[in-house]
Amino acid sequence: MTEDRCRLVLIVPDIADPAMRCETVANALRGGDVASVIIPQYGLDDGEFQKHAELLVPVIQEAGAAALIVDNSRVAGRVKADGLHITGNAEALAEAVEKHQPKLIVGGGNAMDRHHALEVGETQPDYIFFGKLDGDIKPEAHSKNVALGEWWSAMIEIPAIVMGGADPSSAVAVAEAGVEFVALGKAVFEDPANAAAIVARVNAELDEKAPRFAD
Repeated sequence: MTEDRCRLVLIVPDIADPAMRCETVANALRGGDVASVIIPQYGLDDGEFQKHAELLVPVIQEAGAAALIVDNSRVAGRVKADGLHITGNAEALAEAVEKHQPKLIVGGGNAMDRHHALEVGETQPDYIFFGKLDGDIKPEAHSKNVALGEWWSAMIEIPAIVMGGADPSSAVAVAEAGVEFVALGKAVFEDPANAAAIVARVNAELDEKAPRFAD
């Protein structure tokens, strides 16, 4: 049962070729349990982004994960994504929640401290995200984000996603803080040929070491 421990969220890498990008993500998803996959726009125009998302979304959904489009509700609607990941402030998130829940999963973060996190929480998102989507610059997860995730998860029902580091083993440190989800980007996709093996390894480590949530 993976539902009773910290689960993996993947952040799609910036690959210009849509087919190659899709194959890279599909390969990672073959590695085992992934709760959701976040799809950033990375400077593509809306038309190009939609082409990428049209390929990615069905592959993600077939693997049993939720496909979350970053900041673009039009594209999210057109490609029948499961949700929207909002990178803006609490106000932007509140607007998205009001417009798109419950049809879409709506979550986000940009919470740099407890005060901002509570503001985000007041908007009643489906999850809160601690860290930046491209924040995996060091091997380990940022200690501030882990601490915020630990505080939040102990106190508040809304699930937290904490951005992991560039090393796959950073997922365990996030899990040990009691956080519901850990996001990995570079840790999985830096070596695309091994993405499935890395997802499998992270899941095995989480099975072994992550604390279990009580119902």
